[in-house]
Amino acid sequence: MFEVLLLITAVGAGFLGAILGLGGGIIIVPVLTLVYQVNIRYAIAASLISIVATSSGAAAGYLKDSLTNLRLAVLLEVGTVTGAIVGFLIASFIQPRLLFLIFGAFLLFSALMMLRKRTDHVAVENHPWSEALKLHGSYPAENGWHHYKVQNVPFGLFAMFGAGILSALLGIGSGIFKVLAMDGAMKLPIKVSSATSNFMIGVTASASAGAYLLRGDVRPEIAAPVAIGIIVGSLFGARVMTKIPSRKIRQIFVVVLSIVSIQMIIKGLS
Repeated sequence: MFEVLLLITAVGAGFLGAILGLGGGIIIVPVLTLVYQVNIRYAIAASLISIVATSSGAAAGYLKDSLTNLRLAVLLEVGTVTGAIVGFLIASFIQPRLLFLIFGAFLLFSALMMLRKRTDHVAVENHPWSEALKLHGSYPAENGWHHYKVQNVPFGLFAMFGAGILSALLGIGSGIFKVLAMDGAMKLPIKVSSATSNFMIGVTASASAGAYLLRGDVRPEIAAPVAIGIIVGSLFGARVMTKIPSRKIRQIFVVVLSIVSIQMIIKGLS
């Protein structure tokens, strides 16, 4: 019965995550810990397993559409995977109450970022690293191929290191930080930022999930229904997303994220 409830909950988390572009992990971890009283380390491990599965499917579609910048993704993954390893090592020494506080703060930050209006920031020139490694590229648009350049590559690597730490600590893809870094600092087009971030999320989560698996935190009775449910929910969410006014959904969900974040912080403080 418990597994069935987890499956149904995960379908809902994957559905909402796909509509909002945040992934199911940011929703399923608070639900598992607050509603089902699951140990937060087991919830984080299950979330990471589901992120690997959902990211793989979406990443294939973006690669097919020529939106993902593979060269840039491979370079930035050096930062995220290193951060994921460091995050796992840190998580081994952090008390669960502190994890609740960090997650609550992250949810508040995500709620604020969901209200942010996304606009493209075009880079006017390549960073020397971008020029040397040929990180600039192009993507298909309605009126032909759009060419873009890449700025602030060292800062992007540093930001990805931080995103990797958060991914391992909280069981999330940290996609919101990756998109913010590529969109705001590195000046990539928002479509390229989102597609490249999605590709990277799966790799980062794989590194973190492997570490949690070796430590014995991956519980099959929790991870299996969560992963299956989020995959199914994501498929439905992706189809429905184009038919629902995203602005209204985001406004409602900001309230939900804020309430959940406060509950996570209260649980951490208590």
